[in-house]
Amino acid sequence: MNKQALLDRFLTYIKINTQSDPHSNTIPSSPHELTLIKLLEKQLDEMKVTYNTDKYGYLSLKIPGNVADVPSIGFLAHVDTAPDYNGADVNPQIFDNYQGQDIFFSNGEVFSAKKFKELNNYLNKTIITTDGTSLLGGDDKAGVAIIMELIKYFKEHEELKHGDIYVAFTLDEEIGTGVDNFDLAYFKPDFAYTIDGGEIGELNYETFNAASLDIIFNGLNVHPGSAKNKMINTMELAHEFHAALPKYDKPEYTDNYEGFNMLMTINGNVEKTTLNYIIRDHSSELFNYRKEYLIALIENMRLKYPESTITYVLNDQYYNMKEQVLAKKEALDLAKTAMKLNDVMPLVRPIRGGTDGSKLSFRNIPCPNLFTGGHNFHGKYEFICLDSMLKALAVSITIIKENAK
Repeated sequence: MNKQALLDRFLTYIKINTQSDPHSNTIPSSPHELTLIKLLEKQLDEMKVTYNTDKYGYLSLKIPGNVADVPSIGFLAHVDTAPDYNGADVNPQIFDNYQGQDIFFSNGEVFSAKKFKELNNYLNKTIITTDGTSLLGGDDKAGVAIIMELIKYFKEHEELKHGDIYVAFTLDEEIGTGVDNFDLAYFKPDFAYTIDGGEIGELNYETFNAASLDIIFNGLNVHPGSAKNKMINTMELAHEFHAALPKYDKPEYTDNYEGFNMLMTINGNVEKTTLNYIIRDHSSELFNYRKEYLIALIENMRLKYPESTITYVLNDQYYNMKEQVLAKKEALDLAKTAMKLNDVMPLVRPIRGGTDGSKLSFRNIPCPNLFTGGHNFHGKYEFICLDSMLKALAVSITIIKENAK
């Protein structure tokens, strides 16, 4: 395993803007995602690895095993990055032998080690940050780089014993449709791992249950000078609705297994206002309660303002994969063993989010999530530890080796 090769590969990938687009109806949602897929194809051709890219751009491959009667294992990473913050023109900063100092962005803003205390866990390590103008893209180009190095490793060490190894690079994970259109004809492992987690040691098999809710308030605009008993200002209605939600039931006040409702965007004027929410909870009972509560609030608003037309669209996005993964517990046991063999302490914790593994687990491929070494995804304070990425690669290789014994 070559640390510099892993770094070079990662830096190459993050330079490509692959942000997915939640407002698009195409697959993939952004053509930029295919730019990275085409680069991966080129690199696989150079390694003389056979692969399949389907009509949408999902890339999958199989490295045939040389040991019989062992489970087949898959590894996945998504090529898209989050649309939450600028993903173009990524200019990373690399700090070898980091010593706990504050980091300065290109505009003079400070990435404070006092505020972001997790930086202090990486003294004497190599960390990679943004320059403050974009996200880094470690979510999940770190996973892409790790898996490509894994493929290279087994191509260069064909003498090693292993079962069938499957790999997939997926699209549009960040907008919740990552494997909705993924044909499993070329991806058939007994179980798999997404390499899409956070700090070193993270091992996740519990995700949120997730839904999106779009509410549209339609009103009436007239000149404010003659608005009495006529105007229906939808921005006021939207504000009233949002103010009725529990104040502390939001991401900034919750952690661990606590769910939340989050207002993602608000767009409007007097005539029409749209609120976009995401709904999250690990408990299916509380998840359903949240949805019912929000719908009841909408119905109350309809009764209170019959002259306004209020519509909504509620869509489930993914579900907690806990039971599906536990049904194939050997995936978790293998990961824990591989971590310990590489001097990594397993940190088994729920994901406060989701992965492609959420939906794959419900498609009969149990799929827990492994760490990459990243922090603060989806924004300018994102950073990753290169040493942790190298450990993630070592753990993935060890999972395959241990499975063949």
